[in-house]
Amino acid sequence: MSSFLKVLFRNVLNGPSTDPFPLGETFTPDRLRGKVLIDPELCMGCGTCKEVCTAGAIDLSELADGSGFRITVWQNSCCLCASCRHYCPTGAASLIPDWHAAHPEEDKYVRIEQQTVKYEPCSNCGTLMRPIPAKLARKLYASSPELDPEQLRHLCPACRRLRDALKGRPFPVAAAKVPAEAQA
Repeated sequence: MSSFLKVLFRNVLNGPSTDPFPLGETFTPDRLRGKVLIDPELCMGCGTCKEVCTAGAIDLSELADGSGFRITVWQNSCCLCASCRHYCPTGAASLIPDWHAAHPEEDKYVRIEQQTVKYEPCSNCGTLMRPIPAKLARKLYASSPELDPEQLRHLCPACRRLRDALKGRPFPVAAAKVPAEAQA
């Protein structure tokens, strides 16, 4: 009986040994996988996240007027597997340590994150396209100091190919049709 009283007295002096949640803040581990966020500045609209999402919680759809795309994440369906973050080539998908997912039943269809990404015109030909994120452009063109990543990121893929084909020659201000011999 005396050993029980010793343990009881020590526990009373030390206080609770559990987290105070839901009455107070609690500890969140550093690598906890919580809510999915999509950074519209980094998203290229490639759809990799949609394809690898095991729960089908991510949708990517073109806007009706063709001026961009909308990416939707249904937080209620997400199984927190982090495949979207792992496979995203630009790092646009991330998981924050917000694990507070409890919600009333009537809110299950409003627990979405939606981002709209607009296309921009190519700085050379005017074709609507999604510019390469600045961080990715600097990484891609790091080995070529003669190339300006900021200029290249605002070119559509066809104009970038034309730029590569004309390496060493001045880049035309307005791109003409790619010559037939260059297409082959």
